[in-house]
Amino acid sequence: MCENCGCANSTGNVHLHTHNAPHLSQPRQVEVQEAILAKNDHLADHLRQKFHQQGILTLNLLSSPGSGKTSLIERTLTDLGLDFSIAVVVGDLETDNDAQRLRGKGASVVQITTGSVCHLEANMVETALAQMNLDGVQLLFIENVGNLVCPAAYDLGESARVVLLSATEGEDKPLKYPTLFKTADVVVLSKMDIAEAVGFDRELAMENVKKIAPQAEILELSARSNLRLGNASIQSRTGLESWYDYLQQRYQMISSKKTSLEAIKPTSEMIFSTLK
Repeated sequence: MCENCGCANSTGNVHLHTHNAPHLSQPRQVEVQEAILAKNDHLADHLRQKFHQQGILTLNLLSSPGSGKTSLIERTLTDLGLDFSIAVVVGDLETDNDAQRLRGKGASVVQITTGSVCHLEANMVETALAQMNLDGVQLLFIENVGNLVCPAAYDLGESARVVLLSATEGEDKPLKYPTLFKTADVVVLSKMDIAEAVGFDRELAMENVKKIAPQAEILELSARSNLRLGNASIQSRTGLESWYDYLQQRYQMISSKKTSLEAIKPTSEMIFSTLK
């Protein structure tokens, strides 16, 4: 997919080959990373300021396909739908199946079908939001395209990044895809109700996440079972309760007039800024 949309070119040097021109002995290398992402970053910052001014907590959910992003949003709509006004932007290559599923929970939902593009970009989100009335919205979920590579490079104006790692994926995903996990504000270990059945090594997964993403808060949950997970003898909250506590706390930060924009910049933006 990366070869189709060209996003693989955004993280390093690009080799340009022009078949109509005389062949060069050495490929011409052009630094294009900043040029490709600069426009996206500018628009993302504009969106973030807009969200902040409207008091909207915006979460960018990223993971591989099938890790439970839609299920977590669906469960959150069920449990918090009466407490928060929630809107959702869903990104998929094809179909609006996830959007239809979430609309059944009463949320305002806009589907983005990206075709061959394997990630969402800030301009796609801006276009989707033009179809949505954000007045009164308190939580905005952006469900990114299922992909552990390309979405990491694109700031969508989010308040925070939430990366899901399901029990069915194995424990070493943070080691294989460090870029994405390094930009996470929160890592959610999902489908933990079946962790034992699928042989998921929780301790090893936690160790790998902490090694790659020490800045990230780690939550364990199952969207289908409101179970007390992890070390049950010392856990006072269920996984979903911890997730809802996180949303409440982040929303209070956003809605507080004393909160500066700098304080709500996501981990991803701070990391990217140090790389420029």
